Amino acid sequence: MDSYSLLYSSSHRTGLLSGFQRLRSQGNMCDVVLEAGGVSFPCHRALLTSSSEYFWALFGETTAERLAGSISLPALTTEGLDAILDFLYSGWLSISTPTLPDVLEAARYLQVETAVSICERFVTDGLNADNCCGYANLAERHALSDALEAANQTIAMEMATLLRESRDDLLGLNIQSLTAVLDADEIPGVKEAELVRLALDWLNENGPLPLLKSNLLLSHLRFGLVAPSDLADLGAAHRAMATPLIRSQLTRALEYHRSGSAQPIRQSKQSTLRASPDRVLLVGGGSAPEWPERQMLAFDPRSRTFSPLSSGVPLRLRNHCVCSVGGFLFVIGGEEVNEGDEEGKKSAAAAATSKQVRRYDPRFDRWEAMASMLEAREQFTCCVAEGAIYAVGGRRARPGSSTHASVASVEFYDVASGAWRRGAKMPRPLYGHACAVLDGGIYVSGGRPGDGDGGGGDNRRESSRDVLFWDLEGRVWEKRASMSIGRFRHRMAAAGGFVYALLGMYEPFCDIEQYDPRSDRWTRLRPLLTGSFDYGVASTPSGNLLVFGGRRWSDGREVVVRSVLEYDTKADRWREICQLPRPLSGTECTLLPLPD
Repeated sequence: MDSYSLLYSSSHRTGLLSGFQRLRSQGNMCDVVLEAGGVSFPCHRALLTSSSEYFWALFGETTAERLAGSISLPALTTEGLDAILDFLYSGWLSISTPTLPDVLEAARYLQVETAVSICERFVTDGLNADNCCGYANLAERHALSDALEAANQTIAMEMATLLRESRDDLLGLNIQSLTAVLDADEIPGVKEAELVRLALDWLNENGPLPLLKSNLLLSHLRFGLVAPSDLADLGAAHRAMATPLIRSQLTRALEYHRSGSAQPIRQSKQSTLRASPDRVLLVGGGSAPEWPERQMLAFDPRSRTFSPLSSGVPLRLRNHCVCSVGGFLFVIGGEEVNEGDEEGKKSAAAAATSKQVRRYDPRFDRWEAMASMLEAREQFTCCVAEGAIYAVGGRRARPGSSTHASVASVEFYDVASGAWRRGAKMPRPLYGHACAVLDGGIYVSGGRPGDGDGGGGDNRRESSRDVLFWDLEGRVWEKRASMSIGRFRHRMAAAGGFVYALLGMYEPFCDIEQYDPRSDRWTRLRPLLTGSFDYGVASTPSGNLLVFGGRRWSDGREVVVRSVLEYDTKADRWREICQLPRPLSGTECTLLPLPD
């Protein structure tokens, strides 16, 4: 058998289309005429049939149009048909924003799916605040699922601008898109009451709707994000709000607002902010360690930008703790720094150890005083486990003295009842320690067991290497493998099934360690870029660690820094990703969804 070669010419296909285009432009061998909008288009039956499912069926063996010399297409415009015929003959599709509806209509009608895909890509690539509503309606009409999803996402992200500048476009939106937008988890810069008004105005503009459809639309509103004073009036705002389903949602929202201290554990989608869940909130701290500021900063890991919150911490605090439960921020204990006045300048006059607890609700930008701890604490540690807030160890001022006493006591905040309860004491007093939650328990590491004032000198040798584990199920303290370094005023974080211990005060090296609970072993990892302490730490959803600011020694003196470092736990790599707006030391961090 003789061998042979099979070769392909890419130019032949192009030449074939060019030949048909030339014949069409010259009017040669055209055997059918298409008519739309009073304009005739001589064409070649063979090319149409091979390029379109519509024409394949139209010119089939059993159809009346099989031998017809002229075919009228009244459903299409001249511009739409002309663009699609040019595409069939040349492979080039001419689209602009004004002609897109006609071109897409012709492509869908004639079943030229390649042209439909090009139109969908044109929509997706060109979405902005000016055209997203119109494109959403176009995508919904022609079942362009990818373009419809992209348009709905754009509407959600641009909602603040649309409500202000293009409300009529929103009122003309198709119900599928409006429902999808109201179901979005992120709608920046828009209060829920504005979305409620939009939905009711849309119903007035497009109603009346069947009960099932109006219920479906309104059920995507988050009534828990509407102020209680406004909820009472919503039932009478529109007849669609008076249905049993919507009234029950309004009732549940009012019950949520009345639940007081239990609000964090009564969260549902109805009370969840439409915001990015991975914002890092920096609470307290300042450019001078002795003078903490009240401002709170929000850090967006995606854009690596900071923005101040309109509300600040009610008191100037240092050595405090923060945590988040159910989308609420809790600021606990610490030292309350009172303002003094030296030569006309404000300064820290005195600091009193506090047992106070304050809760911040970002939904309504509101602070509330919650039940105080049973003991005043500073340089303690706190964490959230099984829905309760644990406050562990720390120290408090001795009555009538300027010295402090460290404590072994543990207490936890029962969110449901809003009360603090005693927990099992640690084996010995500790302050300046750190903790992390992993595998159903609380790890506590380092710190100092004895009394002290946190100064230098011999106290530096007291930093502990020990690690304790509180088993939440067994309710006992257990000893775990010790760290290789004694640490004080350090940080711990859990990520990817491991616990990480970071740098503390008075450590000669910048080493960090990783604890594996399966093997009960610590492993040294890549050191920090520079030695620092008194910084804030957050563990991101991706499993990386973020380190904010802190203090370090430079030329024999302490310097407050602005750096934001990221530790890649998988690659064991540090890098600086951005800078704080100003030097910051002593801040406490937690993840919290925040409105834009």
